[in-house]
Amino acid sequence: MQGVGHEGLASRWRAGLPGACEVCGSWSRGGLCGACGEHFASRGHRCSRCALPLATGLDACTDCVREPPPFERCLCVADYGFPWQGLIARFKYGQAPELAALLAAALRASAARDEAPRPQAFVALPLSPRRLAERGYDQAWELARQLGRQHGLPAHARALERRFDAPPQARSSRAQRMRNLQGAFAVPARAQRLVEGRHLALVDDVMTTGASAREAARALRAAGAGRVDLWVVARTPAPHEHG
Repeated sequence: MQGVGHEGLASRWRAGLPGACEVCGSWSRGGLCGACGEHFASRGHRCSRCALPLATGLDACTDCVREPPPFERCLCVADYGFPWQGLIARFKYGQAPELAALLAAALRASAARDEAPRPQAFVALPLSPRRLAERGYDQAWELARQLGRQHGLPAHARALERRFDAPPQARSSRAQRMRNLQGAFAVPARAQRLVEGRHLALVDDVMTTGASAREAARALRAAGAGRVDLWVVARTPAPHEHG
């Protein structure tokens, strides 16, 4: 949409006023018209644990049955493709944190459609301090905060910390990725009470291999979380590596 700044879009979404759909440009409320939201929503059956496409009638893929992730369920809006890929890129790299409202609303609709168990709080999968300084905001936290507002639930900004970034992992095997991320996340002592015995939804924008999400969920479970689910906007298909 041209001619309307990000602050203008954000104020429209907060006020529920009409604006142009981010995909087709038609008049809408909330940044995404009903027709586009319905058309581009995921309809295929997915693994309940890692959200990869799965044959109807099965609950979990072979990999998740063999090696269950530390999160109980993965909720996603759609595959990482049009229009979500462009929206997420703008949200993540285009200095457009206000798109969190639109993406959180899509996640909320997916949760309602899939009858996802209601968590007690949202926790963002955090950036490292270096990445946060480079970007200026944490996109996962912006999502978690909006989800909290839309669901009327707490969103905890500091319940989980990232201690370090893993080295580039594009050519690493899944086992190597997990080793590189071991110990990357921790629940600080001051946040222990926010985690113990709670059903938490761990929030991120995109899930690719799931290595970071697994390690983060493992840290939450180690700190006493009763249950951890993973909520992501998009799932990147991984032809040779599931979960």
